[in-house]
Amino acid sequence: MRTLCASTLIGEAFVIGLAGLVAMNLSGYASGTVWAVCGSAMALCVLLCGLVTRPGGVAVGWVLQAALVASGLVIPMMFFLGASFAGLWWAAVHFGRRIDEFKRRAEQPAATTA
Repeated sequence: MRTLCASTLIGEAFVIGLAGLVAMNLSGYASGTVWAVCGSAMALCVLLCGLVTRPGGVAVGWVLQAALVASGLVIPMMFFLGASFAGLWWAAVHFGRRIDEFKRRAEQPAATTA
C-alpha cells in the first residue's frame, strides 16, 4: 500500500505546485499567501508518504484529498483534478491493502501434510 499511496502523493505534490503558479496569477491572493498554502500542502504530501502506513495516515490522506477538491473554489480546474486524485487515492488504498494481504498470505509457510 505504501508504494501506491506514495506515488499518488508525489504526483499530487507536483500538481499542487503547478496549481500554485496558476493561483498566483489568477486568484487575486497575495503571492506569499498562495505559496504558504501550496507549500504547506506540498510538504504534507511528501511527509505523508512516510506516514501513510501509520495509524491515521490514510485518514490524513483523505483530508488532503478533500482540501484539494475544495481548492477548486480558488481555481475551478482543481475540482476536476482534486476529484481525479481522490479517485487515485481510493484506488491506491484499496488495491494496496489487497496487495499487502496477498503478500502476507504468500509469505506464510504452506501447511505441510504428512
